[in-house]
Amino acid sequence: MHMKLMRGSAALACLSLAAPAAGQDEGTPGYLGTLILTGGKRDLSYGTALSRTVIDKEEVLDRQASTVAQLIDSVPGVMLVNGTTPQGSGINIRGFGANTTFGSDQKIAVQIDGASVGSEELYRIGTQLFTDPLLYKRVEVLRGTIGSFAYGAGIVGGVVKLETKDAADFTGGALGSGGSQTLEYSSNGDGWATSTNLAWMPAEGVEFLFNYTLRDQGNLTAGDGTTIGNSSFRTPSWLAKGKITFGEGDAQSLTLSYSETVADDKDVPYDQFETTANSFGRVDRRTDTSQAVLEYRYNPASDLIDLRANLSYADQTIDVDYIDGSSPFQGGQSVAAFCASPFTGVICADNRYQTTKLTVSNRALFSTGTVAHDMLAGAEVIRKERLDAASSPGGEDRRFALFVVDEMSIGQITLTPALRYEHSRIESAVPLAGVPDSYDNDALMGGLALAYDFGNGLSIFGSAAYTEGLPIIDDLGTAATAQRRIGMTEKSQTLEIGAEYTGLDVLAAGDSLTLRGNYYQTKLWDITSYTVSGSTTVDLDHVQSEGFELEASYGTQSGFYVDLAGHIGKGREYDPDGSSTVWRISPADRVQLTLGKRWSDDLDLSWEVVHAVDRRDALGADLADVTRHNLRATWQPDQGWLEDTAVRFGVENLLDEAYVGHLSSPTRQAPGRTFKVSVTRTF
Repeated sequence: MHMKLMRGSAALACLSLAAPAAGQDEGTPGYLGTLILTGGKRDLSYGTALSRTVIDKEEVLDRQASTVAQLIDSVPGVMLVNGTTPQGSGINIRGFGANTTFGSDQKIAVQIDGASVGSEELYRIGTQLFTDPLLYKRVEVLRGTIGSFAYGAGIVGGVVKLETKDAADFTGGALGSGGSQTLEYSSNGDGWATSTNLAWMPAEGVEFLFNYTLRDQGNLTAGDGTTIGNSSFRTPSWLAKGKITFGEGDAQSLTLSYSETVADDKDVPYDQFETTANSFGRVDRRTDTSQAVLEYRYNPASDLIDLRANLSYADQTIDVDYIDGSSPFQGGQSVAAFCASPFTGVICADNRYQTTKLTVSNRALFSTGTVAHDMLAGAEVIRKERLDAASSPGGEDRRFALFVVDEMSIGQITLTPALRYEHSRIESAVPLAGVPDSYDNDALMGGLALAYDFGNGLSIFGSAAYTEGLPIIDDLGTAATAQRRIGMTEKSQTLEIGAEYTGLDVLAAGDSLTLRGNYYQTKLWDITSYTVSGSTTVDLDHVQSEGFELEASYGTQSGFYVDLAGHIGKGREYDPDGSSTVWRISPADRVQLTLGKRWSDDLDLSWEVVHAVDRRDALGADLADVTRHNLRATWQPDQGWLEDTAVRFGVENLLDEAYVGHLSSPTRQAPGRTFKVSVTRTF
């Protein structure tokens, strides 16, 4: 099946194209390359060894996703674990991240305007990214380790970066006010959303933005007509943001933003992944996540200075009230005794993670002889606190990091070394019997990327990267397992190689093509995040995974376009005795093809086909191949009373396929056919 899908993907790639127009991504390491504006729905990177996918504000609106996780699961190598609700959505990239037990394994990083968000290893709660997609104008997914050194240690799967909206997006940078109003409706679950943006620029260099979004959804229906239990939610979200630009030549700016999303669920399973037949009982759960970011930027008329100081605070609080008698583990115990047990106390425990981070970095452009440098260097100070609970001790994780990424260009060759040093000190909030209360760890990690541009639209690239995951607060404890984990770093290396091409007038006059393919191979060892199946004391020996990713876009002068995104991979996990099995959270093999047509800027119609194979449920049983069809239409008239109005219509799972999602509970089906409509009015 792998070879059949690969041959099919290669055949599709020969037909896929896109329209290039270059623009260097400002404020990120130079090795991210040039962003190509394609003829299709999604922009692609060119001239880079980094696997990067960008979802812009138009695609955010066109997809009408109810969670950010649903928005990015179209990216090659990205998959969801129970992605139908914001609280349960677990993000997995290249087989790392969320799994069917924890919402995160610390091998992907999520940032909102630079703030590091998400929990540690919350048991059976998938809250790595809990927010509403309508707060954001841009989502960027960096896959693999090579692009991670400016964002953290131990990143194997990749980085998800979200950028909130700005007032200038609505005022155009001119004095006065502006904004937009969006209304959405989806037939499955009678879901609806309202999102209001109000922007104001009262004086030159001063701007403010306020967004309020309310999303409501009832229980969804599967393709066979059955109700998908516990899939309803109601999440109010809001964003406030202000920016002041000042100094000679407007070289300085100060930006302050705050965003928050809340959900208050009643009588729901504790196990949000629903893989345990409700053994853990039911709870009332309130989830509140917020981020505050203050950023100072100094960017004078000097190639040597582009200074940023980003101070962020992320707070995720999960308050839980256990419903008496709902768990078979309770037996004849009182609620107090049940919740006091180290084993079952996790079901009753409130959780709170607070992360404060200061990142100071500078980007400099300079030359040394014939070598041109684009260097990003910086330092980070991080403090993460976790609330103490009966099931596990809380504590504090303080870290200090230094990083440097230097893109060096010598003619048609680009060589990019990257280094990161990180030190951590973890302290328990309570005394630990018989063992130390604090632990120190550090690691030096880095990578090297190489790209060669032939000058005719063709480029080849490769990279090697090594990283270490330092212990986390959840590793604290007195058991032998905890002591082994708190003193050891997880280690990983990733090798990648690939090629890309972009060109004009390829098949016809005025058309454009962008095509990118890359192969990766990852090894993870000294593992502390996973245990041998069925054991709570023995860690895996190592994990090996590999895969091939393909992205392409083709556009014609008449407005016809084709987008392609695909991933084929496999992985194995090895026990200490040398035996091996399929890597438990490997992504499914998937290809996504979009055919579309644009009529100037007024009308865009597209048909998306997603085919997935090599799928398994959360218990490891094989699932049948599945093909989904999605239709989308966007109409933006440029005259008359509908000017400045965009109407979007979509049909997801057009053929009403009944299926279980990859790595989902075998009893939890995916949503059936859903009609969606939204109206956005700008003013």
